[in-house]
Amino acid sequence: MSAERPRLLVATFNPGKARELVRLLSPAGFEVVGLSDLGVREPYEETGGTYEDNARGKALHYAALARLTALADDSGLEVDALGGRPGPLSARFGGAGLDDAARCRLLLDELAGVPEERRTARYVAVVALARPGGAPDSRSAVTPPASATRLFRATCEGRIASAMRGPRGFGYDPIFFYPPFSATFGEIAEEEKDRVSHRGLALAKVAAFLKSPEGKSFLTI
Repeated sequence: MSAERPRLLVATFNPGKARELVRLLSPAGFEVVGLSDLGVREPYEETGGTYEDNARGKALHYAALARLTALADDSGLEVDALGGRPGPLSARFGGAGLDDAARCRLLLDELAGVPEERRTARYVAVVALARPGGAPDSRSAVTPPASATRLFRATCEGRIASAMRGPRGFGYDPIFFYPPFSATFGEIAEEEKDRVSHRGLALAKVAAFLKSPEGKSFLTI
């Protein structure tokens, strides 16, 4: 009889991000479940000022709520000509009610007239793993022990294109130009993107950790 695959909760309501996380983690030997699979509908309000704070808080919250080891990420786009904006606020850039395409257009408007050499930018992803434990509201005054979480960070360097290009991906992918491929993330195949993207690189670190003796112990404690 084959051993059961460890269950891992992907803590996101973003459908594009959920598909990407499942695609990247399932081949690593985990039974990946989503919030909707468990009937969880309670949103988590990201109030942290850093990717690390948001990812950790979200993972702890849903791990306690679902009683499963949870994986959550916070990611963003940092544009040098905009002083690093939108950064951790990338998903809320421009305010509520904007979709991905509208945020891309808004960012392009802010960069109007900025020459190519000054349009450097990077995607940043921080992935948090959290074990269940503590109160369901992980934002309570009780601070979980550091051993209950692990953080993994990765970046991908590129620049902002002059216009939206490509139907693939989500978020800012159609305007994130990746020089080694001479294309935006909206133009390349998922498999190519997975090898070089900020989230793909961070999740590769997660998979390596969970396959290690330390990671296996983390899953079973």
